[in-house]
This record gives sequence, C-alpha cells and structure tokens, in this order.
Amino acid sequence: MLFDALPETEQQRTLQALAALQGQRERSELLDGSLVRQLDRELFDPDQVPINVTTHSDGHLDLDVRNMDLPTPVPESWQITPVDERRSRVRVPAGAELFMAAGQRSRVQSAGRLPEGFRPGELYPSRNHPRALQLAVYGASDTLGMLGMDWDRVRNRLRPDQIAVYASNATGQVDDAGLGGLFRYPATGRRITSKQVPLGLGEMTADFINAYVLGSTGATGAALGACATFLYNLSLGVQDIRSGRRRAVLVGTSEAPLVPEIIEGYRAMGALAEDEALLKLDPHRATPDHRRACRPFGPNCGFTMAESSQFTLLMDDELALELGADILGAVPDVFVHADGPKKSISAPGIGNYLTVGRATALARQLLGDEGLRRHTAVHAHGTGTPQNRVTESGILNEIARAFGIRDWPLSAIKCFVGHSLGSAGGDQLAAALGGFALSRLPGITTVDAFAEDVHTERLSLSNQHRERDDLQASLLNSKGFGGNNATALVLAPHTTRTLMERKHGASVLRDWARRSETTRTAMHDYDEQALRGEAKPVYHFGEGVLDADHLTLTDQGIRIEGHDQALDFGDDDLLTDYL
Repeated sequence: MLFDALPETEQQRTLQALAALQGQRERSELLDGSLVRQLDRELFDPDQVPINVTTHSDGHLDLDVRNMDLPTPVPESWQITPVDERRSRVRVPAGAELFMAAGQRSRVQSAGRLPEGFRPGELYPSRNHPRALQLAVYGASDTLGMLGMDWDRVRNRLRPDQIAVYASNATGQVDDAGLGGLFRYPATGRRITSKQVPLGLGEMTADFINAYVLGSTGATGAALGACATFLYNLSLGVQDIRSGRRRAVLVGTSEAPLVPEIIEGYRAMGALAEDEALLKLDPHRATPDHRRACRPFGPNCGFTMAESSQFTLLMDDELALELGADILGAVPDVFVHADGPKKSISAPGIGNYLTVGRATALARQLLGDEGLRRHTAVHAHGTGTPQNRVTESGILNEIARAFGIRDWPLSAIKCFVGHSLGSAGGDQLAAALGGFALSRLPGITTVDAFAEDVHTERLSLSNQHRERDDLQASLLNSKGFGGNNATALVLAPHTTRTLMERKHGASVLRDWARRSETTRTAMHDYDEQALRGEAKPVYHFGEGVLDADHLTLTDQGIRIEGHDQALDFGDDDLLTDYL
C-alpha cells in the first residue's frame, strides 16, 4: 500500500516478498499482480460465469442417461428404454422445462485478490480444503512464524484454559469445496460430498487452527458480525484477557468470497462497483480503471469485494514482558453496539455513533485531551459506496466536534485492498500497526477529489500518504449489515510501552527489552526464510492425537500428556459472594 513512499531498500524487500509468493516476475508484474485489480481466470472466468437458461421443449426429446443418474422415483411422464447395462434412453414429453448451460460476462470485473499466482493450498496437504480454510492455515502459521519464539514455549507457560482461539468469517466457506458446492452441486448434476457441510461452517476457521496449527485444547469460539466480524472476535479476546480468564488469545478471520454467486448477490443489492458505473466516473476513459475501483469518500459507485486472511496474537502484559515478545501495540478495548430500530436491515443506524464515541472517550482517558486531539487518527470503514461516504463521515465529524477535535486524520485502506467483509477490521489493524512502524498514514490514493457531500468540517482527508511519527493511537471503525457496529482503539508501540512502564516500572521494561532482542532475531530469521520462499504453513494432520489414555484425572484437575501446566478446577472467585 505504501510502496511509493518507502525508501529504496524497503521497496526492494517488498518486491522480494511479493516474488516469494508470486514467483520470479518483473517489478511491474509483481506490483500489478497485487491489491485491487481486474478479475482473471485464476479463480473463475469473469467473462463466462456459468448460468442456466430456462426454456421449454416444443416436441419430445430423447436423451441417453447413465442409470446411476436417474432420479428415484422416475417422473411418470418419462418413458425409459434400456440402452445397455449402464445407460437408458429417456423420452421427455413436449413442454418439459429445460435448463441450458451457458455463460455470461460479470458486470463486476474488479476485486481485491491474493497476490497473482499465490496458491496457499499447494504449500501443505490441503485435501480439498475450501479456499478460506487454506487462507486460515497460512495466515495463522505466518503469525506463529513472526512470533519469534516456538509456540510450545507459550503453551507450556500456561494452563490449557488460559489460551483461546477466536476466529471465523462472515460468509462461511462458499466455494465448491464448502457450502457453495453443497448448494450448487445437485442443480448442476454433481454429487454432494461428505466434507462440504462440516468444512463450510463459519467457525471452522477456529476449529482448523486449534486442531492442525496450534494443537490447542483451550477455549474456542467464532463471532460473526458481517463486516465487523474481525473486531467482534478481537473484542472476545480483549475481554477475556482483561477479565483474567485468558492470557494468550489468537484472533483472526479468513474470508474468501470471490465466487460468482456471492459477487452477483451483492451486485443485485446495488452494493458493488460495476464496470458500467466506473466508466461514468471516468468519462474520459475507454475502459474501466479496475485499479481505482474503490474510491472511499470520493465520487464513487460501490464497494470492491476482496479476500483476506488476518491473524494477531494477544497477550496480557505480564506474559508479553516475561516472554520478551515483540510488542507491536495494544488494544485496550473494542466497543460493539447494535443500531436499534431500523427501516431496513442494510440501512445505517445510530449504533456506530455509540461505538466511535466510546472509543474516542477511552483514547482521551488514556492519552489526555492533547493526545486525543493532536496524536490520533481513524482507519475508517470507508467502503467506497455513496451512502457510506455520507453516513460514516457524518458520524466521525460529529464525534470530532463533540470532543473538540479539529482536522482528525482519516485513512481508508479499502482503496488498496478492497472490502474483505469479515476480515476488513483485520486489514485495518494490520494497516494501523504497519503505519505506526513506518510513521506513515496511508492516503486515499484512488480519489482525485473528495465528494462534496462528505462531512469534512472536523476531518482531514488526503489522497497522499502522510508522514506521522507522532501518532499515539488509531481508531478502527467497522459498520456491517444488520446493525453490526464495532470500533477498536489501538495504541502505538511507544504509547504501549509508556503505559506498561507506569504499571510495571522501568527496570521491568529494561529486562523485557533485553529479552526481546532474541525474539526479534528469531523473527528476522523467519522473515528471511519467508523471503526465500522456504516458509511453509504449519499443518499437523493426524499428529499427536489425544484420547483418554493421555489424561490424568483427579477431583482437583486434569493433566494432559505433553502439557507442562495442568488444568486446575479451582474455585470460581466470582461466586464467592454467593457462598
């Protein structure tokens, strides 16, 4: 996203990273083969999307059909004549309804896609996994690789009940290997498999990570909240850690909605940027500008669907300090509110005022008035629709007015990566943490000028990247169908260290800094391995399977073979007032 603003050494490293995923290509091909761009045939042919045309026969039809494909019972109007042991001739009477396979060009031709040629399912035994689960395995594995320490070191420091995984997606697994095939196969003459139902479920993201990546027996869950799904899962993790119930939580989403039916469904709602509408935005062009399909807060015509996998590991501060973890920032809280009464399920409501207001108030509590007004920014939901540009800018503008904020910087990264539905908040979190690390706030670069109906009295929008080494925190905002609103406050790493030093003391932070040097060295080694294309996903299928023989049970707890810490039943401190 920030490629043009990077120094030459970082540009070369970015190109090396893309080459590790895409294969060795020219510089322009590596850049053009990432972010929002035109659909091609890698996922499906957008110029020949399969459809069935319905018609009726004028006269009778004779068709040869395999016996195994004949329905039970055979319709009374069909005449069946055996051809051989395996086939029969079916005479269908005149007037029968017929479905003729055909193809048509999709009106939507742009999407935010994985790097060109990157196929995560080929990096491990994916066994017909849906694409979203392939992304989950790769994304969670990459998170562990960048942890800078072996996962067993974290696991063995904690009891099983002190670990959790909260991960899901908004739409489930909707390609042929999941729910998409389940619903599509019977109508297209194919048989449903035994895997499509279980692998298609939305919570399977967390299930796969527990079973095949972490080998975790800890808590698990999957929150679904339309476009706020990532922040819903993040909220579960934050609340668990704040309450002391968990000490380490892996949070994430993996969304792969780039299938023709999902795209057409959103297009039918009038939500997506169609080629015809893009041409109207650029009347001087002969062809649509697919790289600029998403234009948050500018003259626009709809959002651009995307796929994405985002994971982050949360720790309580004592555990992070003890292990010498590389602290990228902190999430003090995530606020979630519904809209209340609505005119329609997709219409915006008041819930986002509540979430943004609470996150802003928390920023003021932690940073003070000066810190809030001068050293925070907002990563807006910024979908690229005419409705969003008015409603979200209105919300942020009014909150800024209430808190005395002027020129509140806004970023909207969907202009680069598109809208990955349930993973959108994870995209924003990655951009916020990367922005802290690089002292940059991404500009909304696909917009030439911002729309006149955008509320900008208290906001600062730019189509250029901005240098901001003074940011102390960012707000992540998500607005979803059905009234699913969430806003998270994310603190910069230096802000996080300052707060931790107040709580734990300078000597503890100095000890952590020494331990973290080893962590960063290991992270660098993994990164170099990944840049060479040698980092493979973690996937432990059928390894270390546990059963009752691996447990030691008493009335005080359960010890699991291979785990240093036992599960301690203990007493529930929250219930002591009732006893």
